[in-house]
Amino acid sequence: DIPLYASRHTLDVLRTSFNYVFDHRPTQSTRPHVASHAFEDGPISVEGVDIEPIVACHGKITVYGFRFGDCAYLTDHSEIPPESMKKLQNLDVLFLEALRHKPHPMHSTVEQSLKTVEILKPRRAFFTHISHDLGHAAVDGRLPDGVHLAYDGLEIPIGRSSRL
Repeated sequence: DIPLYASRHTLDVLRTSFNYVFDHRPTQSTRPHVASHAFEDGPISVEGVDIEPIVACHGKITVYGFRFGDCAYLTDHSEIPPESMKKLQNLDVLFLEALRHKPHPMHSTVEQSLKTVEILKPRRAFFTHISHDLGHAAVDGRLPDGVHLAYDGLEIPIGRSSRL
């Protein structure tokens, strides 16, 4: 089974949208087999790693990012509530969405994500969920020290002693 971690609401949506995945009756066709694990706002443990869900907003929809140790991953969001910002202090690595420069009602822009980095002051930040509107090399070259656009195949050592 593929482990699936999601909020109860998200699992309900998935069960409705992809009901065949959750149907365990025999079938002639193949389909994924998932083991659902619902979480609320409290920490979860996945393969021995403690993970804290971090509430964020995707327009008017509640979504989650995740903190594991001194790393956090928040993509596909438009806003990070103040109570979640408190949970994102003292990070080594922060992954944030930076869709484009032009505002979007459901996504963070490069400028919004730079403000988040300025407030949180992680040692390193990587912007992901980026649009084709951004010229990768040009934008990456203009970002402050310690902030980069992510790219396919990027490998990042994690832990306070690691250096990029």
